[in-house]
Amino acid sequence: MPTWLKIVLALLLVIVVVIVGVVGAGVYFWKKHGTEIVAGAQKTMDEGRAFGKQTDNQGCVDEGAARYRKAEGFGEMMGSSIFLRACLDASRETPGFCDAVPGRLEFTKTAKWRVEQCDKYGMSGRSDCGSLFQQ
Repeated sequence: MPTWLKIVLALLLVIVVVIVGVVGAGVYFWKKHGTEIVAGAQKTMDEGRAFGKQTDNQGCVDEGAARYRKAEGFGEMMGSSIFLRACLDASRETPGFCDAVPGRLEFTKTAKWRVEQCDKYGMSGRSDCGSLFQQ
């Protein structure tokens, strides 16, 4: 067997072992923490709905941005987005709220708009901020 084939097979074996390890770690993590994650997400959605019933769309965005600014770590950032989505679904309409939001297929305008929203809410230094405004 040629040396180059041995190297390719060894690399493929390493890749397979890494993939199996990552999947195994993911399954272990989910079994250990899955119910906590789901319960936390449900609690955040309930908070968002309750807050949304008391405010309008703009109030939801203001609160969602405030939570996002304070968020530390991926889980809290995701929680802010979950809160915002649930809040917006339950809140009163704000007249003209979506007028400046670009269409779904206007990718360049959407990216620019998200950066503007991050600046507006005092999060211009955070590269991950745009994900909040997907909602």
